[in-house]
Amino acid sequence: MKIPTPDARQEILRLRRAKKMSRSPHAYVRGNTAQYYEWLHSQRGHALPHGPAIWICGDCHVGNLGPLADSDGRVKVQVRDFDQTVIGNPAHDLVRLALSLTTAARGSHLPGVVAVQMLEHLLDGYEHALTSGEDAESMQKPDAVKVALREAVKRSWKTLARERITDTQPKIPKGSNFWPLSKAEKAGLAQLFEAPELVALATTLKSRSDNARVEVVDAAYWVKGCSSLGLQRYAVLLSVDEDYCLMDVKQAVHATAPRYSHVSMPRDNARRVAEGARLMSPALGERLVAQRFLDHGVFIRELLPQDLKLEIDQLSLKDATRTANYLAYVVGCAHARQMDKETRKAWCLELKAGQGKARTVPAWLWDSVVQLVASHEAGYLNHCLRYA
Repeated sequence: MKIPTPDARQEILRLRRAKKMSRSPHAYVRGNTAQYYEWLHSQRGHALPHGPAIWICGDCHVGNLGPLADSDGRVKVQVRDFDQTVIGNPAHDLVRLALSLTTAARGSHLPGVVAVQMLEHLLDGYEHALTSGEDAESMQKPDAVKVALREAVKRSWKTLARERITDTQPKIPKGSNFWPLSKAEKAGLAQLFEAPELVALATTLKSRSDNARVEVVDAAYWVKGCSSLGLQRYAVLLSVDEDYCLMDVKQAVHATAPRYSHVSMPRDNARRVAEGARLMSPALGERLVAQRFLDHGVFIRELLPQDLKLEIDQLSLKDATRTANYLAYVVGCAHARQMDKETRKAWCLELKAGQGKARTVPAWLWDSVVQLVASHEAGYLNHCLRYA
């Protein structure tokens, strides 16, 4: 493809995003956070249980969970995307995850009864996190998660370099995923990585020397993701003495996710993202820095080879309920670490409202997923009519 100039990016990115969302209903759900929150805003005040005021992911679909390495190289499965994070109702994360899993099940041609069982196991996994206080790594993992973890643990810098920059040479080749920068972007990134906070970020990981010399070797506009296409996103290759590292610089925007009105959050969107990550996913939060860049808030992290998103576009009959149980447990751990024992107990009771004596799905969750699946199926078909 012809590599666009900085002035010609937006239309190409808009079309690329539309194409990605047309691939399947599950891809449409993952790329369309706005429709989910339009539905939420249309609900009556008591349609969902009213949870404690904690930091939530805000866009808790399957692709936003996965293996993450902490600053010491330990790999854990945690929430990995916080663009939409706010202090809000944890039920919103549960319903978003349930929609994502149900759409994946429908795309895998699994019968409807499996969707019911998945939602039962989703609540079981989430409630287990609230009551046990255990680490998610102790849970029985579905096959898709085991594969992702095995892959994450064995990955190295060379693996990352081959995927992101073609080879291990200190240059980011321009092509379909990496585009040239404007003069303002080049100068701004060079200045950005002179900030003491970013020098410290580059030197603290992987036991690098605190006195190491940090320099920008190369940088490019990064065409990545779906919902973030069209925002400022850059890959920056740094030299740290005799080592190299790849930094991800991403624009922070106003969150669509509804927040509780009585709480205080950072007004700067990048600092909001950093705070949500710190409290929900320590492995990521401890290595994420908020800064200003070209009049926008951005958040920066080093891309580690072990950081992977879960790719679960297809669910097997064997693994469907186990996947729902495990991923809900991961989300439950992120929520539970922000609550005391009494708050967790009260939230568990609230979640079971509308659940009969038989082991069924509470009405608030089932009705929400049915409405959302129907609206997103229609939205997906209309999207394909317009853009595919």
